[in-house]
Amino acid sequence: MDQNLLIKWTTQRQLSIPTLLLKHYKQLGLKEEELVALIHVQSFIDEGDGFPTPELLSERMTLSMNECAEMLGRLIRNGFLTLDKKWDDHGILYEYFTLEPLWTRLIQLMKGEQLEEKEQQKQNDEGILYKRFEEEFCRPLSPIEAETLSMWLDQDHHSSELILAALREAVVSAKLNFRYIDRILFEWKRNGIRTLDQAKAQGEKFRKYNQQPKPEPKRVRAESYPTFSWLDQS
Repeated sequence: MDQNLLIKWTTQRQLSIPTLLLKHYKQLGLKEEELVALIHVQSFIDEGDGFPTPELLSERMTLSMNECAEMLGRLIRNGFLTLDKKWDDHGILYEYFTLEPLWTRLIQLMKGEQLEEKEQQKQNDEGILYKRFEEEFCRPLSPIEAETLSMWLDQDHHSSELILAALREAVVSAKLNFRYIDRILFEWKRNGIRTLDQAKAQGEKFRKYNQQPKPEPKRVRAESYPTFSWLDQS
């Protein structure tokens, strides 16, 4: 390779394209030629030309100038590209493209997927809880018990791990009922118990306290009363 050509190639400006865009452009509703057009627009912006014309865009693509003009309009209408206006230091108004709408939609898509994953994980955790409770109770849960379990998760915001830990405490204490488990969770929340280690330490402390021999109450010694002997009577 010619040395000058190699130097020119290595000193070219690099265009950075997020991998997330390449992975999810189909979910955003973009076609391949639209994605390439947006990449070219970003390239022009990086090179200092904020308003590439359809003619310039056509020179880099296999589309005609009219097709590029129509595509730019479609990308703006569909919320992937914005044409803004700004005054420069000399008081001249000029137009420029920005891809901020594209990045905003990509972020929203990622947030939506995270919410879906979180909801799916929540459903999985709830299913595991139901199964574990039914195994320990050796029967299906009643509708009220199932509702109580859901309330612990949704309203009281107890984690699945702590609910299972409270279930274990009830099993160890031989008090396997929902009222006792609810009391455990209430006490943990009141005492700031948030982790499994804290719950384990609290449970051991409680059992140790209950296993200590309780001092017997002191018996009150009966007061002595003077006896009366019939023999002493005259």
